[in-house]
Amino acid sequence: MTEKDFIEKYGNKLNEQQLEAVKSIDGPVLVLAVPGSGKTTVLVNRLGYMLLTKDIKPENILTLTYTVAATKDMAARFRKLFGEELAESMEFRTINGICAKVIAYYGKMIGKKAFELCSDDKDIAKVISNIYLQVMRDYPTESDIKTIRTLITYCKNMCLKSDEIKKLGKENDIELLKIYEKYNDYLKSNSLMDYDDQMVYAYKILKGSQIVLKAFQDKYQYICVDEAQDTSKIQHMIISLLAGTKGNLFMVGDEDQSIYGFRAAYPDALLNFEKEHTGAKVLVMDKNYRSNGNIVKAADSFIQHNKDRHKKHICPIKSDQSDINILNIERDKQYNYLKEVAKNHIGRTAVLYRDNESIIPLVDILERDRIPYNIKNMDMTFFSNRVVLDIVNILRFAYVPMDEEIFMKIYFKLQSYISKSAANEMCMEAEIHHTGILDAAEMVKLNPYVLGNCRSLRTHFKNMANESPYKAINRIENYMGYGEYLANNNIDANKIFILKMLAKKEKDIPGFLNRLTDLRQILLEKEPAESGSIILSTIHSSKGLEYDSVYLIDSINGVFPNKVVRNVEKATAQEKKDYEEERRIFYVGITRAKDNLTVFKYKDKPSAFIKELKLL
Repeated sequence: MTEKDFIEKYGNKLNEQQLEAVKSIDGPVLVLAVPGSGKTTVLVNRLGYMLLTKDIKPENILTLTYTVAATKDMAARFRKLFGEELAESMEFRTINGICAKVIAYYGKMIGKKAFELCSDDKDIAKVISNIYLQVMRDYPTESDIKTIRTLITYCKNMCLKSDEIKKLGKENDIELLKIYEKYNDYLKSNSLMDYDDQMVYAYKILKGSQIVLKAFQDKYQYICVDEAQDTSKIQHMIISLLAGTKGNLFMVGDEDQSIYGFRAAYPDALLNFEKEHTGAKVLVMDKNYRSNGNIVKAADSFIQHNKDRHKKHICPIKSDQSDINILNIERDKQYNYLKEVAKNHIGRTAVLYRDNESIIPLVDILERDRIPYNIKNMDMTFFSNRVVLDIVNILRFAYVPMDEEIFMKIYFKLQSYISKSAANEMCMEAEIHHTGILDAAEMVKLNPYVLGNCRSLRTHFKNMANESPYKAINRIENYMGYGEYLANNNIDANKIFILKMLAKKEKDIPGFLNRLTDLRQILLEKEPAESGSIILSTIHSSKGLEYDSVYLIDSINGVFPNKVVRNVEKATAQEKKDYEEERRIFYVGITRAKDNLTVFKYKDKPSAFIKELKLL
């Protein structure tokens, strides 16, 4: 097929930028594709162009995507455009998929069986739980296990050294290096590897064996990479080895949409593409076909605040339509507002947020009123977070003042200044005299200040037992020292706000504690509602998707962004990097909206990002 025939049949709707990308076949090419610019269309058309006009054999082309779902979607899009026969001959894989192939090839070559892939989340969680108990001498919560797993993934994908892992552990108040080493020892001694090891081993094989490397380079003479900004450091290293110094590497991505830093996404590879690949060509697809002109202009002006990026703009194709709505509202009133949106919305509508916990009070209301909704990739770790468990334990202690197990978990978090030995002594006296543990403070030698604190706490607990859960949580945070404990330990207090919002709906503490259990179960068992229902999603889970209307919530300093960099000159490199990623997350959120975008602004709650939007 001639180029002209191909364009007439398949590419007649492509713009000049898209067409240039489709026709860029040889050498290293980076395509910077802004949101809504048609990157998947370009990737699929380029594959067809290679096969039909350049006579490149399908077995010599490798197309890499970020997730299994993206792989299936890409294959389906290719099949729809070019037919079943060609689609069957194409190879669409995740990077883990190609790593598994490298390991299997090497194992066959040396006559050894590869380690078994440990893919069961429950098995991995159990291993980490046991190691955590050994190292930290405490039982981990579900939230702790998730944090450890995320950090291990980060370490392996960023190829961190021991001192760097130790530093990362210190930042997270965890003995990470010890846990990391014990976890790896367990896997090796049991001939197992996890998904991250799969990449580590594949990289070592490709780096160490010229025979294996040449075999894969000869086979995959053309490599296409989707969502390159989400690819980790070790994944980029693997891709670079496969492509070779003069290889035909085609990467599509946008560092402005790199939002998976916690998973070790490495946007630096895009920024350094021309340095690392001799003779590289960088193309830009800057036309947004998705959003109304006002949204695109606002998004472009907003992302220009970031410094570590290619110089480019996002340009609207659609005309200016509705303005961005900055809705001034009290934060605790937003849930009833969104309840009405859920009941009366028109078109595909989404509520987007930075963190999963932000949406729990809305879920509570929608469930109570039986309003249908769909929620994407809900994370249960809120319910096992240390702050949530602390509040639950403190509330429970008001009803069981003799419970030694609970008391030993909370006494030092209430700014009572009771020593551990005194706490143990109080528990012993309480058991002997069948009295409350705080009552036993009168039977133990304490200095007058600590005794006064114990008496004050005892009064607080007695009053708390008869209070509404909202008042009780407020008492815990502001009058019993727990808020001070969080501040002193630099622990995020947003979970207390979420708990208060849930507590407002319950009359007593037992009812509130039961509701927490019920909500967790509801979210675990949630079945999809009808297709027209409102969609609740983190911004991360909404990436690559679009909605007619978007409501962006909880854009306040301390939540989103998590930390504000007020003085860029004095900030550390890591602080600046983290802050720019927070800005990118916001950018991805606002560019999900096609027609209408509403950003909630809360009275007396500053928002650095809304301020940047309002300066347009």
